[in-house]
Amino acid sequence: MSVRKIRAPALGTLTFLMLAAAQAARAAESCPALLNHTFPRLQDESPMPLCELRGKVVLVVNTASFCGYTRQYDGLEKLHERLKDRGLVVLGFPSNDFGQQEPGTNQEVAEFCRSTYGVRFPMVAKSSVAGPAANPFFRQLIRATGDLPRWNFHKYLIDRSGSLVLSFPSEVEPDSPLLLTAIERLLAVVP
Repeated sequence: MSVRKIRAPALGTLTFLMLAAAQAARAAESCPALLNHTFPRLQDESPMPLCELRGKVVLVVNTASFCGYTRQYDGLEKLHERLKDRGLVVLGFPSNDFGQQEPGTNQEVAEFCRSTYGVRFPMVAKSSVAGPAANPFFRQLIRATGDLPRWNFHKYLIDRSGSLVLSFPSEVEPDSPLLLTAIERLLAVVP
């Protein structure tokens, strides 16, 4: 049996690669599985890793520009602005799944949200949130709660650890005491 010697530079490279692999594994573990998705941003389609939201309370809302609930954009923006420094992020998912009420391009949706409601909370590019074509993040939200979005402006509230998900139907307004109480309870839990 022969023992092969490894030269020091090779050993250093091997050690570096092992440390880098271990660090990558720890980073992947620190991102809750629920948030381990990347979507294009609505405004410029640059990648938006949802892992950036770890440690935040996230209110996920499927949105549409031509819906009776579209006026909720105003309340969602106010909610986001008021509570963002405490750790709340409102995250919009435009979708054309319900009543074909989001027919525009990503640029048209972004402009509508900005100019009509002053939306500054993060939004991702249009995607499906219901049925067999639902994006993988929404499929996980549906599995976690047992609640399918039945219309535009359905809301999912995710705790800071990404392990607790609550579901609220479209009729629950952004300033609803039911929703606000749930948000406050989740914000109070600081890791």
